[in-house]
Amino acid sequence: MSDYLNEFYTHHCDEDKRLAFRHSRTEFITTVKYIEKYLKAEHRILEIGAGTGAYSHYFAQQGYPVDSVELVEHNIDIFKSKTQPNERITIRQGNALDLCEFCDSTYDITLLLGPMYHLYTAEEQLKAMSEAIRVTKKGGIIFAAYCGNDATIIQFALLKGKIVEEPYTHLIDDSYKCSSTPEEIFQMHRKEDIDLLMSNFNVERLHFIGTDMISHYFRDKINEMSDDVYSRYLDYHMYICERADMIGVSNHFLDVFRKL
Repeated sequence: MSDYLNEFYTHHCDEDKRLAFRHSRTEFITTVKYIEKYLKAEHRILEIGAGTGAYSHYFAQQGYPVDSVELVEHNIDIFKSKTQPNERITIRQGNALDLCEFCDSTYDITLLLGPMYHLYTAEEQLKAMSEAIRVTKKGGIIFAAYCGNDATIIQFALLKGKIVEEPYTHLIDDSYKCSSTPEEIFQMHRKEDIDLLMSNFNVERLHFIGTDMISHYFRDKINEMSDDVYSRYLDYHMYICERADMIGVSNHFLDVFRKL
């Protein structure tokens, strides 16, 4: 495990509260909505990179059997503390690059909602995606999340002025594509990067979604909205979250595809 990654999730990022605010809850609400489009009563779910268990516990509490894998021990401890007696759920420490403890073609729904944030080479990304597809049944649905490149350029590099500071000047190329190392924690993607990765696999894309779209651009205003206004905001968000002319602004993408 990267020391940077362990340090980040143990001491600097409260992953358990990341989705607690309205602006960030939009990502959770959107992801759950799309997962529920494909869930059936008999389905088994695997979550790879489950964090502290927001999604795993949500679906386990709906009665689905869920197996979960997480790399960071600190997150696993929190995950276990949230487990309710009636949940059919398991959690084990593991790496998205090697799911050897899981058999081929086992799961109906596979969630890969965190690992692609932290894989910095094409080889690692191919391996993680290969493993997620391998353990999924033929006809099963995989949900893979990514961090958006251009939201980072706008919100971090430009609005915070980091674009003229080291080491970021050497991590942003002339096309404003970000590079990352373990020290920067997060790997950024554009849709064309994801398209190139997925061209290696026999899958059918069902949706490509911006799960938070403009939510992080005016987070304080969203957090202050009345219930009625926030409900309308969510309606608007759902209306635009698959629009090809707008998805690039999103902080997070969700690629939804079927294993053929």
